[in-house]
Amino acid sequence: MKQFILLTLSILYIQFSNAQINEIGVFGGGSNFIGDIGSTQYIAPNAPSLGLVYKWNASPRHSWRASIVYSDLKAYDSDSDDPRRQQRDYYLDSNLLEISAGMEFTFLDFNLHSEDKLITPYLFSGISAVNYINYYYENALPIDQNKREWTFGIPMAIGIKSNFLGNFILSFEIGARYTFTDQIDGSFPENTSEDYSFGNINNNDWYVFTGFTLTYTFGEKPCYCID
Repeated sequence: MKQFILLTLSILYIQFSNAQINEIGVFGGGSNFIGDIGSTQYIAPNAPSLGLVYKWNASPRHSWRASIVYSDLKAYDSDSDDPRRQQRDYYLDSNLLEISAGMEFTFLDFNLHSEDKLITPYLFSGISAVNYINYYYENALPIDQNKREWTFGIPMAIGIKSNFLGNFILSFEIGARYTFTDQIDGSFPENTSEDYSFGNINNNDWYVFTGFTLTYTFGEKPCYCID
């Protein structure tokens, strides 16, 4: 039985290895915050974001994807159309680190070993872990609590990609991130700072990444390709 299990695992490993099409690359773009501070526009990048991306293409229509992105995060009440926010004049000048994993689904077949120039829209979703600065506001000034917190989130993105650069895949993407916290902007502090809460405590924070991804493809030709 032991030999049978080892043989089965070896066969699966060989087939899995031969079926791999990998992508690795970089993401560059901008971020904007959606919460209790700043503009209420959903897509308005105003701070830089940079990250690394890895994809394993399981078929011409879907791939598993993992990424790590570091981003500044800025929001200013003075940019809001809401006169109450303008009068309050709070601001957010922070940063975060996001680690995410999920599935990317293309609307059209995207065979990376095809000699044709391909282009397709796609959707992405999964789960993320977000590390952010914990602070609160006192007399309209942010007070750093000298610690960072983790929370989970759900990334939801739409994009378009093409292989017109050969082994390099260029993508443009807009991705909203829903988080399971209302504290990224310091509006719902815990413990001794609870008296400094403001805004809508029933709505959690969001942020959006907008930008380009450039990945390089490598790996052996998988079984779904046509010779």
